[in-house]
Amino acid sequence: MSFDSIMNSVRLYLFDPDLLKIMIVLLVSLVVFFITRRYLLRWAAALIRKSKTRLDDVLLEKEVFKRLAYLVPAVIIYNFAYLFGSGEPLVKRILTAYGIWIFVIVLSAILSAWEEMYGEKELRRGVNLKSYIQISKIVLYILTTIIIIAVLIGQSPFVLLSGIGAMTAVLLLLFRDTILSFIASLQISSYNLVKVGDWIEVPKYNADGDVVEIALHTVKIQNWDKTITVIPTYKLIEESFKNWRGMSDSGGRRIKRAIYIDMTSIKLCSPDMLERFRKIQLIRDFLSAKEDEIDTYNLEHKIDTTELVNGRRLTNVGILRAYIKAYLREHPKIHNDMTFLIRQLKPSSNGLPIEIYVFSNDTEWANYEDIQSDIFDHILAVMPRFDLKVFQSPTGGDFQKLVK
Repeated sequence: MSFDSIMNSVRLYLFDPDLLKIMIVLLVSLVVFFITRRYLLRWAAALIRKSKTRLDDVLLEKEVFKRLAYLVPAVIIYNFAYLFGSGEPLVKRILTAYGIWIFVIVLSAILSAWEEMYGEKELRRGVNLKSYIQISKIVLYILTTIIIIAVLIGQSPFVLLSGIGAMTAVLLLLFRDTILSFIASLQISSYNLVKVGDWIEVPKYNADGDVVEIALHTVKIQNWDKTITVIPTYKLIEESFKNWRGMSDSGGRRIKRAIYIDMTSIKLCSPDMLERFRKIQLIRDFLSAKEDEIDTYNLEHKIDTTELVNGRRLTNVGILRAYIKAYLREHPKIHNDMTFLIRQLKPSSNGLPIEIYVFSNDTEWANYEDIQSDIFDHILAVMPRFDLKVFQSPTGGDFQKLVK
């Protein structure tokens, strides 16, 4: 074939009327798409930003309108698909599949906007909207993929769906974590186990802090040292964890700490000691009532009170417990309507434990620690007033005294 004949064939092909029409349609679709993205969307965005409605702002932020613009060239080309002659059915199937995909990503953006609008409100009601939206997106993408494949091969989607039964085992393996996480999310939401903002402890993962996000696959916890721990959602159901929400909701935070008393400093109270203790205002009434009770008992039972060991007597450690109880009852930061115990525990090699088991009425961590510290500062400081010593292990200074 000569060069002239080749050139003539090229000219005939390039100047084919149908091909020119197709090129014009493609060019027009690109120009319209450019105008839509460059001018119409900007104009619409400016109007949306001026409006007082938040929904359209969220839709704009999630690029819903931007994604819709991709449908414009597809619609134009679809209407002129007849220009492709015998290729018309194939072009229409491709454009239909493309349109379905654009529709799905627009719907996905709308779901994200819905979460943005109502997610926080639903969380306050105990509904984790984010997990439901994520599982909805996964199902939506799977179904869309099946429909697109069916459209491209010219088959009914139900034909492909009927074949999925044989792939159930494979799908369960592939989506195992997603299925487990979805079930766990339903349990967490239904039983109100964890909410965003809860303080939880998960010892296995060294997590101790506030829940900042509950998603379909993960629960994000910001620890008190500001690090982030991410735990698979289904693992939160499988493993044990402690939720401190009950403490916050009750309005009281437990103080449970013991002071160890040197047992060699415990003694029966002499009249001189009792006279000294009466000057302590918080226990003055207690001492008067208790002394009357003891005197009556000893008198009725004809007890020889010249010896301290005979009959009933007050002890300095018992009076200390009464003082701590009176002191905490008067404390403005102690919750008097919750468990209130000042108790003596089993003596050990470390001394006699006097345990304080009460609740503060301020659950804020920093405030709680200040309250607890102030209470024990005071108790440790007043113990010598009751002729009691706090037990502590010998230090270097103690051994130096022995050497001297």
